[in-house]
Amino acid sequence: MGKKVKKEAEPPPKDVFDPLLIESKTPETVVLMLSSPETEVLTKACDALYKFASKGDENKVTLLGLGALEHLYKLISHEDPIVRRNAIMVFGIMASNHNVKKLLRELDVTNPLISQLAPEEDVVIHEFATLCLAHMAVECTTKVKIFEQGGLEPLIRLLGSPDPDVQKNSLECIYLLVQDFQNRAAVSELNVIPPLLELLESEYPVIQLLALQTLEVITKDRETRIILGEKNGLDCLLKILETNELSDLHIKTLAVLGNCLEDVHTLQLIQQTGGLKKLLSLLGVSTVPDIQKNAAKAITKAACDSEIRKILNEEEVEKCLLNLLKTGHDEVKVAASQAISAMCKNVESKCALGLQGIPQLVQLLSSDNEEVKEAAVTALASLTEASHSNASAVAEAEGIEPLVNTLSAQRDGAIANAVTALTNLALQESSRVSIQSHGIMSALVEPLHSTNSQVQSKAAFAVAAFGCDAVARTELRNAGGLGPLVELLHSKNEEVRRNACWAVTVCASDEPTAVELCRLGALDILEEINLSIKRKNKFSEAALEKLLDNNLSQKYSRLGYLSSSNIITDGFYDCGQIKPGAKFLSLEELSMQELTDRRAIIFINAKPQEDLAVEKAQDSPPPISKIGSKEKASSMVSPVEEKQEFSGQWCSLSKSSSREKGSQKGKGKTEEEKAKEVTDITSQDQEEINLENSLWLPPSDIILMDYINDASKTILPLTTTREQVVALAQFVADRMGGSIERDKLHDFSWELHISEIEFELKCNIVPIGKIKKGTFYHRALLFKVIADRIGIGCSLVRGKYNRAWNEVKLVDDFPKGIAGLLLPPQEYIVDLMFEPGFLIRQGSAKADQYKRI
Repeated sequence: MGKKVKKEAEPPPKDVFDPLLIESKTPETVVLMLSSPETEVLTKACDALYKFASKGDENKVTLLGLGALEHLYKLISHEDPIVRRNAIMVFGIMASNHNVKKLLRELDVTNPLISQLAPEEDVVIHEFATLCLAHMAVECTTKVKIFEQGGLEPLIRLLGSPDPDVQKNSLECIYLLVQDFQNRAAVSELNVIPPLLELLESEYPVIQLLALQTLEVITKDRETRIILGEKNGLDCLLKILETNELSDLHIKTLAVLGNCLEDVHTLQLIQQTGGLKKLLSLLGVSTVPDIQKNAAKAITKAACDSEIRKILNEEEVEKCLLNLLKTGHDEVKVAASQAISAMCKNVESKCALGLQGIPQLVQLLSSDNEEVKEAAVTALASLTEASHSNASAVAEAEGIEPLVNTLSAQRDGAIANAVTALTNLALQESSRVSIQSHGIMSALVEPLHSTNSQVQSKAAFAVAAFGCDAVARTELRNAGGLGPLVELLHSKNEEVRRNACWAVTVCASDEPTAVELCRLGALDILEEINLSIKRKNKFSEAALEKLLDNNLSQKYSRLGYLSSSNIITDGFYDCGQIKPGAKFLSLEELSMQELTDRRAIIFINAKPQEDLAVEKAQDSPPPISKIGSKEKASSMVSPVEEKQEFSGQWCSLSKSSSREKGSQKGKGKTEEEKAKEVTDITSQDQEEINLENSLWLPPSDIILMDYINDASKTILPLTTTREQVVALAQFVADRMGGSIERDKLHDFSWELHISEIEFELKCNIVPIGKIKKGTFYHRALLFKVIADRIGIGCSLVRGKYNRAWNEVKLVDDFPKGIAGLLLPPQEYIVDLMFEPGFLIRQGSAKADQYKRI
């Protein structure tokens, strides 16, 4: 064999460039290198960009402006794993920037990133792909895309990764995704509980905390809570609470257990294993405010269920809550008070909490912290609801005054619950009187002005509860509370409107308040409400009826009807049928009008003027000095003098100075006394005028007083109602011109007579006693007035063309031979014009003839 010759190396191909080391100090150059076809260049360029972007947010913005992301997007699916890894690293580090995330969403990088989560991929790829997804999962649109593109399953699988950074990033991404309800349901089906429980034992606190936060969110679903119990997750959570070294995790652990306590099945499981008792004992010894606060919040959430409340009561949770009230931390007091409110729905708990808790809660009402005050008063409202003993305990703990003071609190919730608590206490007469003595009606005026519908509703309800006596109604009226109450009738909130109607019904129980409510427009609003099918209710109908029943002048003017139960009292006046929408004027306003040729206002007043002055002064909101009251009383005309001077101008008298009245009382005095009196009157002239402007007095009708006295003496002693009705009809007819022949009715010149009286009085208001020639409506009104005074039941009906009549119900005599037969009463119309005393059966032709022309 020949000798072997060494083969020479082949020269490099002529078309291949020798390796070239490129150094660049500008990001623009590196970004251009991302378009290189060479793997080594791409690898180094991505690595350089990663280091550049890691230095700060400004560098990320720079790369964004250079278009680096578009080039990197093409590289995250590169065939070379090193290039792919480095490109994803840049994505992961840059995704923390808001503008970068926005562009990443436009490029739709979620699907390529999810594909990089495959088990065979490098751990570094897993780390930065999950980091990028975690940054992007903050946005709702990205959450939807990750879910739709199947990203949950690989993320859950990576919770078991050996790399803690992969675990953290995957867990953070899952935590953000499960904020959405759809994702919460999906992770439960993908068996996320076991890996989460394993991460609770991680050596990294941040991973443990993220795992607890994720558990807190997903255990809001009942199915997940059941799975947690089946996987012994409750034991893991309790172990964390028992480990002092893990105290930084206790708060979030309690949050997860709080969710579990909301489920009866899970709670029973905790109770059976002794976990609930352990949990409450831990709460009892803990001094960490955040733990105490979150434990109380967990109890509050759990107590929404009646079965859970029963279980908590069996474990004596009330002791823990009462202890929490004693802490010095305001947030703990708030949480404990809220838990007490929730547990009050259990009767046994309400009793247990009321015995010791009420004095502590009453003390909290004086707190400077408005949130504490609100939570305490809410608990008191719950404790006193349908509980006589707890309501008494609040009164015994001197809680009434601080509750009334809370009505001026800053928070609407505190005001609403303070009103509720006071209303609960009002069910006891002694407490109600005590609350009224603290000025509750005046204190309710501000809540009535509130813009919060809950406060408005509660305040109106309280007005109805406390306005059941005249003193309280007067206080509310004088404090200006009727105005805002009437405004609440306009409310679009059904509950507010209903409670306002109820309050109006109660407040309209006396005439002064009813008149004031009508003046403020309550009647018009209620009529409008009752015309609406949607807004009308039983309360609005009752309010309208009560308002009119205690303001009979307006009722008769509007409806033209007064029933037998509508008793006409002094101060009533008939100004005729009012037109729809027209304002109903008060008697005082009518007295200020100039004399006209319109229909006279017929006035009823059989009370001495001295009594009127006292009543008017009591009802008048502004206080009147004692001196002024005495001066006013001394300047009034006595009943005897008024009777003698009745033809005087009483309307102008009520507005004139007191000199004229003083001169009348000066008769028979010496010149010195008269001079002294004139001097006194002159010096007090301005004060007297001011007093009279604020205290207008209607005139007394001495003649009507005589009518009533005569009727009481002559008609009242008659044995049967029928006899009394007939006698009264004849009495009224005699006083108003006697009987009139039907054919000569047009000759009965009652209009001229009334005009003469108006001219004589220089006023449109005519006392009924002055009328000596009265027609149908004068006689019917006088009949009703006297009948009401002597106890004869009758109604008053207004017809057309000056017609009016009285209707009475009488029982006819028993038929012969049938003893003891009870016959129903028959309704009759009383003839006061043609045959005074004749009773016309209702519905007959004669009755129709009497009613109409």
